[in-house]
Amino acid sequence: MNTNRKTAIIVGVLFLLGFAGVFVAVVVNPILEDPNYLIKISENKNLVVVGAFSLLIMAFACAGIAIGLYPILKKHNESLALGAVGFRIIENVFQIVAALGLLLLLIISQEYVKADALAASAFQTVGATLLGVKILAPMLAGIGFCLGALMYYYVFYQSKLIPRWLSGWGIVAILLHLTSVFLTMFLQIDPFSGSPIALLSLPIFIQELTLAAWLIVKGFNPSVIASRAAKTATNELLSAA
Repeated sequence: MNTNRKTAIIVGVLFLLGFAGVFVAVVVNPILEDPNYLIKISENKNLVVVGAFSLLIMAFACAGIAIGLYPILKKHNESLALGAVGFRIIENVFQIVAALGLLLLLIISQEYVKADALAASAFQTVGATLLGVKILAPMLAGIGFCLGALMYYYVFYQSKLIPRWLSGWGIVAILLHLTSVFLTMFLQIDPFSGSPIALLSLPIFIQELTLAAWLIVKGFNPSVIASRAAKTATNELLSAA
């Protein structure tokens, strides 16, 4: 198995690991929605810990996608390949912040349930602040994700490393997701509210599952890889001459 094929499989697996954060959306966020979320968090300690761990898995997987793609994409557009790495590392940082915010909420909730009425009020204030961080950090991470992904989907489309229908779908879907992120931020919509705006993110969810499967099963277009390798070799010979 050649290096490019291994890279495609690794990146495909990383795309799948990037969905680890779905656990938070499905299981943990309903706990945070509860008016008595500090009590609920304490009662569901194990779920919250698993949720934080899943966010960390997602964070490192998403950064790993752009880093893994960089050696392939830089041969076609080094600037955009590097930009994708930068923005997805920014996403990684904010996802880590979200995970830490969740763990800190757990600590505060455990102290809250043991506190008297006066101390409980202070813990509620701290809890509300941390909940705000937990909500805002994924939104900022989402912007980093969209900008980074838009860069490598454009290179994919330009280079034909994957079918254009798949990379074109990625470009359109990521723009829809970016729209969803901005609408949620600027209209101050609670991301836990189940707003219809969240449906704008569904196309990229499906597209990245499809892309993961494609990379694992098919890999990058071998004719494009071979053509680029031949062109590079020719340029090196001309430079040497």
